[in-house]
Amino acid sequence: MVVHKEFIDRAHQIVWCTVATVGEDLRPRSRILHPIWEQQPTGLTGWIVTRATPLKRRHLAFSPHVSCSYWEPGHEVAVADCHAEWVADAATRQRVWELYRDAPAPLGYDFWSVFPDGPAAESPSLLRLTPYRLRLTDVETLSGRKPALSWP
Repeated sequence: MVVHKEFIDRAHQIVWCTVATVGEDLRPRSRILHPIWEQQPTGLTGWIVTRATPLKRRHLAFSPHVSCSYWEPGHEVAVADCHAEWVADAATRQRVWELYRDAPAPLGYDFWSVFPDGPAAESPSLLRLTPYRLRLTDVETLSGRKPALSWP
């Protein structure tokens, strides 16, 4: 799918994104995270190796939805609204750890420096992102010269 490919290309070029969650107080909380995306036979999937802080756990228990927003100074924007779930499966955690390790710079990242006990330890945690909406915009979109590219 063209939108999925363009989203992955843009997200992997920008690398870092703002991820927003909402808690029981209905107030959003944003943080900067480093997702990696892959096209799978079942659709687009994002992965985030992160710490499962008490706040993230509470927010995702209340609402398992996140918004991931990428932006770069030339106003290339990619947004993915997703369902998020914690993944405890050791084989999946190892595979994603290696996916990050083997990705080219600037996307690639070796988590051993941050999490020296490795992917099977209590920290880090792994989030799986399943997008239900993608939106791509740029300067021409923002100026009204062309429509945004979106899915669905």
